[in-house]
This record gives sequence, structure tokens and C-alpha cells, in this order.
Amino acid sequence: MHDEDSLHHHSRTPLTISALAALGVVFGDIGTSPLYAMQASLAALGGKHAEPSGVIGIISLILWALMLVVSVKYVAIVMNADNDGEGGILALVALVAGKHHYGKMSILVLIGVVGAALLYGDGVITPAISVLSAIEGVKGVEPKLAPWVVPITLVILFGLFALQSRGTGGLGKLFGPVMAAWFLVIAGLGVRGIIADPEILKALNPLVAARFLGEEPSRAFAVFGLIFLALTGAEALYADMGHFGPKPIRLAWFVLVFPALILNYLGQGGWVLAHPDDADNPFYNLVPGGFLLPMVCLAAIATVIASQALISGVFSLTHQAIALRLMPRMEVRPTSAKSSGQIYVPFVNWALMVMTILVVIGFKSSDALANAYGVAVAATMLATTVLLYRVITAEWQWPSGAAYLLIGIFALVDACFLAANASKFIEGGWLPIALGTLVAGCMICWRIGNLTAQRRLAEDSMPMEEFIAGLGQMVSARVPGTAVFLTRVADRASPMLLHYVRHTRTLHENVVLLTVDLSKQPRVPASQRIALVEIGPGLYRLIVSVGFMQRIDVVTALRGCVKLGFTFCEDVHYFIAHEGLVRRSSQPRLPAPVWVIYHFLHQMGLRAADYLHLPAKRVMEVGFRLEL
Repeated sequence: MHDEDSLHHHSRTPLTISALAALGVVFGDIGTSPLYAMQASLAALGGKHAEPSGVIGIISLILWALMLVVSVKYVAIVMNADNDGEGGILALVALVAGKHHYGKMSILVLIGVVGAALLYGDGVITPAISVLSAIEGVKGVEPKLAPWVVPITLVILFGLFALQSRGTGGLGKLFGPVMAAWFLVIAGLGVRGIIADPEILKALNPLVAARFLGEEPSRAFAVFGLIFLALTGAEALYADMGHFGPKPIRLAWFVLVFPALILNYLGQGGWVLAHPDDADNPFYNLVPGGFLLPMVCLAAIATVIASQALISGVFSLTHQAIALRLMPRMEVRPTSAKSSGQIYVPFVNWALMVMTILVVIGFKSSDALANAYGVAVAATMLATTVLLYRVITAEWQWPSGAAYLLIGIFALVDACFLAANASKFIEGGWLPIALGTLVAGCMICWRIGNLTAQRRLAEDSMPMEEFIAGLGQMVSARVPGTAVFLTRVADRASPMLLHYVRHTRTLHENVVLLTVDLSKQPRVPASQRIALVEIGPGLYRLIVSVGFMQRIDVVTALRGCVKLGFTFCEDVHYFIAHEGLVRRSSQPRLPAPVWVIYHFLHQMGLRAADYLHLPAKRVMEVGFRLEL
């Protein structure tokens, strides 16, 4: 719970510098899509046998999808739906659910949970397809290297995940300039392709895309799910907004990224019109022969950066999910003293690595993997659209007609992309669905179990007035020192406190009942983080408010109490609950499947003392049974 207020200084950093930094984090995924999006789309039309009208139609669809989905929906509108500066679907869930987001799971919260869970599937597939598609360029340099594509990809991925614990602070300074070079290079290649056949410029007319959809609906539907590959990474624009602010992201998108993507896709289309036999890999065939090997190296670096950005995004997503009580406690390590957004979650990192390596081994090529890509992102985009409607109507007070029209258009496009991607279910689309279902199931079971446990704790607790009134009969002696009891029950005497008093018949001279209040805001200002009041003789209630993007640090909170004049908080001993979960034999509170998953996750979760960063030598765990 460090002073992150000073860490988010979007206004203090020059806009151009922030925009350059955003290039290296935000646009890696969508910026490397030209490596495989056009190639996969042409393959669906027959590759080198694709008709010129089909090639132009594909390019027109890609360009106008980028315009509508990315430029209009995300950059112009969705990025305005921030939660105290933070973006991403879980931040949007906290925003639309309001102060009741810890209570009963509403349909909006459920939609957000499913959308967030599906991003974990994207977190597995993006590093695999990005790096694999880049390394496949070596086949153009030397065909005999084709058998080495998968091994080289696996080595790069293993190195990428192995370095995560060191953070991206040092490498981050290089990411922006490298991605700037990448976009300038692919824009230049695009100009070369346009010159090869200027007829491709017809794709700039939206009527061409509409005609392609209308005249050849079956062929258009076949490639619709594949042109969606050009849009992957759009969610990252929103998710990474908290690191840079909307202005730098918008500047980078409209000044460099969007123009470069337009030129490159037009160039790939123009090159294929002029050289139909090069449709098997239009991106690399667009590169002059002498520059192919340097381009493969640049592409490999760019895809590693793209993968890094998404892996970091999954870390951030996990951190938010833990704070929003959608996942059990996990070890979350900060990797930068200057940026609160740079964190490392070991369990998630190694789980992603294992799954990503298995995906590469199983699919072996970017073409095959393209069939698995897109379903998760399309579903998440649709979930974002649904949640956006709530923001537009409830928060922004838009007229219902305008809201229905805008959301209807976005939802129709998202639903079409989702349907087209779902058609690839058998060929690989099942993978992100399976991963997302697993994660969503765990999130939902954990939330249900956690709320049930919370209710049971409240039932087993005692009204604070009754506890204070009976303190003289329950306690034989008050021993020197200060005890801090960490409890989830904020307004009553918790079962842990009652259990301790009944068994020891003692209590410290000063007792602090500390509850961590997880706010729906990403960050709570330092002046509002602690509230300490005396509720009885030597008995204090301390509420520590923490934003869901802040690190919980109880020790620092108590130092703040000392500065406020409560000197007894300087030398304390901590008492935390160790709840032994037991399922009731009669009338259990949880259904059997929910109980099994919740109990397993509870056993796997990080100990409270470790998660709260308490000094080990000053912690005592008070164990008791909790029947559910």
C-alpha cells in the first residue's frame, strides 16, 4: 500500500514521451497482427488462387473493422469509461457494479467475470501465435530451417517467461523505440506493395467491404473470423490505459500505429494482386530479399514485446481479480519501485508458460493456431460492449435512443465476429473456450464460497456492544502490549477474537481490530486510507481502505497510526485466523461441486500473513473450524 498517488503522473510526463512509451506496451499485440492476419484470411479464400475481388474485399474489411472497432469503439468511446483512471474489463465491472460489487453476483458482474476469464485463454495463445509467426520467416531465408521453427519458438518463449521475475523496468525503455521502428518499417513495406498494384487502393472505399459481404456472404463469413486477427490487442488499449492515460494512447494510435497498419495491409494486398504466388506468406514476401533476415529478427523482437505486454496484462488482471475477491490470495511481487503497475505473479507466470509451450507443440504453425485465436477476444469485446451500455445510460446519461443505436451497432459487429470465430470451434476454437470456462468456473465458485464463508463468520460473531459489556467476565487479565487482530467482520467481534478470549481468558492492554476494506476504486488517496477510533477500554477499530490496484501493507498502515499520535501501534503482535473449512453433513451451505472447487482453492491460496506482508516472528495464527 505504498504511495502510488505519486506514481501516476500522466500530466507531468511530456505527451510525446508518454506516447512513445505506450507504443512499447499497448500496441505490441495489434501491431504484430500483420504477420499472420492477411496470410490466414487469404488461405480461407484459396491462397494464391484467390480472385482479385476477394483480395481487395479482405483488405477493405480489415481496414474498416480497424476503423469501427478500434478507432471509434475503443479509442474514441470505451477509453472514456475509466474507473479513476484505470481501464480493463475488471475495472469496468467494478465501475458498473458500484458499491455492491462484493454482494450478490448480478448478471453484469457475471458477464464481466466471463469476459475477464476468457482473456486468460488469449494470454496463452497470443505469445504462441505471435512468436511462432515471426520465426516462420526463417523458412523464407533458408527452407532447410523449417524443422527448427518450433524448437526456436519454444526456446524464445521459455526465456521470455523465465525473465518475468526481473520485471520490465530496464527493457521498457527500449520497447517504445523498437516498436516505433517496427511501425515505420511496416509502413514503408506497405508503400512498396501499394506501388506494385495501386488498384488495391479501392479497398479504402467502405462500399467495397459492404459489396464483398453482400455478394459473397458465404466466402465473407469464412474469412470474417480470420480478419478478426487484425483486431486482437484492441482490449489492451483499454486495459493498459491506467499506465499512460488516454491522451498518449490516442496520439500514438492516430499519428503512427493506425496509419502504419493501413499502409501495411494495403501493401500486402497490392503485392498479392501483383504476385499471386506470394499469397502463402504476404508479409515476408513483401520484404526485399536482402532485408529478409533483419526483418525476421525485428519481427521476433516485436512479437516478444507483444507477448510481454499481454503477459503483464494477465498479471494485472490477476491482481485485480484477487482484490475483487474473484480469486484466492496469490503471491504478487512488485518489480519496480517507481511503477505500481509492474508486478509479477509466479503461479500465473509458470502456468501460462506450460500452457503456451503445449499449444505451440500441439498446433506447430501459426496458420493452425489461427483457428484457435479470436474466440476469447471476440467474447470479451462483446462483454465490454454490454457493460459499456450500463455506463453510457447510468453514468453518462445519454438519451436512450442514441445509446441503443450505438451499442446496437457495436454489439452486432462483435456478435458477428464471435459467431464467425465460433465456427472454428472444432479446428481449435475449443481451446480458449475451455480455458476461459475453467477460469470462470473457479472465479464464480470462489466468489460464492467466499460470500458464504463471510456470512458464516457474521453468524458466529458477537455484537460489539455485547462483547464489550461482557469483557469483564470473559477476561481474567489484560497483559502488556498491543495486539492487532485482523478480521473480515468489521462491525462485530469476530469468531477468531471470541475463540482466543474464551481459550486464553486474557487480552492485551491495547487491542486493535483491523479490517482491510477493499475499495471499488483502483487507488485510495493516502489521506483516506486509515480510520482509527476507540470503541471500548483499550479497544480500537482500525479500517484500512485499499484500492484494488494497490498493494496491501498493514505494517505501513500502522506506521501511519503512530504518526497520528497512536503510539501504542509502534510495537505490536499480529493475530490472524486460520479457518479450517468443514462441510456440514446435514444441509450444507454449498453444492458439492462448488464446495470441492472452493475448498481446493482455499487450500492452494497464499497464507494471510504472507499476503498481508506481516513480519513472521510477530504473527500468531488462531485456528478454528468453519462449517459451510
